[in-house]
Amino acid sequence: MSIVLTIAYPFVVLIGLKYWGVTALVGLIVLLCTIQLLTKPSRLSLFFFIVSLLLAAASFYYQAALPLKLYPVAVNLVLLCLFTASLFSEQTAIERLARLKDPNLPTEGVRYTRKVTWIWCIFFIINGSIALWTALLASDETWALYNGFIAYILMGILLGGEWLFRRHFLSR
Repeated sequence: MSIVLTIAYPFVVLIGLKYWGVTALVGLIVLLCTIQLLTKPSRLSLFFFIVSLLLAAASFYYQAALPLKLYPVAVNLVLLCLFTASLFSEQTAIERLARLKDPNLPTEGVRYTRKVTWIWCIFFIINGSIALWTALLASDETWALYNGFIAYILMGILLGGEWLFRRHFLSR
């Protein structure tokens, strides 16, 4: 799903469950994911299309909202796997991003980006766990609030905090 659709997803699900029901909501999600896949084909969009399709199919089959509410958990799990796998490769995910700005990243920068990659892995574990808790035990409104708003505020705080730390402490 596109970034906008991913961010809006919890609220689309909340409104869809409240006013349209599972069947119509599943149809809408499959349609939006298909459009995304056809307009921006990539391995990652194909993967998320398959994940979305499986969750939508389970939701349709069981006529239950839970599979649809597991999408944020799946996103965190995929990101955790990507970032963790990068820790065992030549360049971490954060190092690859850093090299877009500075292709000649010094050795200290490589070490720093490895630590930041670890921090993001921990974030995805915590955030995914909270997303799972909200899907299983919280109200639909609490689930949408956390996964559609609070989680993004927390990501922004982590991004901003890391940026401030890097600018202030590492510029010395």
